[in-house]
Amino acid sequence: MAIGTAIVLLVALFVVVVLLSMAIKIVPEYKRIVVFRLGRALPKDKGPGLVLLIPFIDRPVWVDLREQFLDIEPQTCITKDNAPISVDFLIYWRVVDPRDSVIRVANFAGASQGIATTTLRAVIGDIVLDDVLAKRDEINQILRAKLDEVTDRWGVKITSVEIREIIPPKDVMDAMTRQMSAERNRRAMVTEADGKREAAIKVAEGEKQAAILKAEGERQAAILRAEGFALALEKIYNVAKTIDAKTLSLQYLEALKALGEGASTKFIFPMEFERFLKPLQEYAARAFSPSPTSGSGEGEGEGGSGSGSTPEEGA
Repeated sequence: MAIGTAIVLLVALFVVVVLLSMAIKIVPEYKRIVVFRLGRALPKDKGPGLVLLIPFIDRPVWVDLREQFLDIEPQTCITKDNAPISVDFLIYWRVVDPRDSVIRVANFAGASQGIATTTLRAVIGDIVLDDVLAKRDEINQILRAKLDEVTDRWGVKITSVEIREIIPPKDVMDAMTRQMSAERNRRAMVTEADGKREAAIKVAEGEKQAAILKAEGERQAAILRAEGFALALEKIYNVAKTIDAKTLSLQYLEALKALGEGASTKFIFPMEFERFLKPLQEYAARAFSPSPTSGSGEGEGEGGSGSGSTPEEGA
């Protein structure tokens, strides 16, 4: 009797524990419970926190509200210009309506993958290869919008679509490589030509500035030389005004002496040279003429004067 009673108590305790575990649920913040009571979904989902259920009558379905992703396998698509490419991408999604996500779709992952592949082929089929390679962001936005239109009725929000890799055929990749190499060579040649042109312009501008500065310097030097020469002439003129004829004659003689000492055999005399030597001739004639005596008359004096004119004529 005692053993039987103990067994019954243990069984009853086990049943109570099982019932409590079925009736009491602790729902975390990032999850919700959709409750089906006798097969009918309750209007509102349960959670977070402590949730009480009726054992064997309520059937809970857990729904995760966190953002998740689907890794779509590489898909072969044909572009608008009939180029086959392989595309794989990621879909990021999260549940916004737990009740619809349980009631309206049985396998969201499989359904969204099928919709994603067909939508991808439709989108790629309307775009040429160059745009597919260059406009990934636009394709991502188009895919996200089209997928979101379908999944909205499932209570699921497509938050982002990211194309991970686009692989064109090998011959297309080789052609793209050659095109890229040719474009880089063109850019290098253009850059080199621009550099040479800029260098030539800089050199020409430098030479121009140098020529301008040189001409300006020569002009200033010529002006300064002219001003210096003018000042020198003015000084000479001022000094020459104070010099008498005798001094000038002596200067001419000094100049003749210097010419005579040179190696030249041809001399050029100015026409004024005779006029400057005339006073010297007069002085020489007076010096060498006989001086008048006391017994001489006026006739001799005149004769002396007359003889004095002979050297002038001879000169």
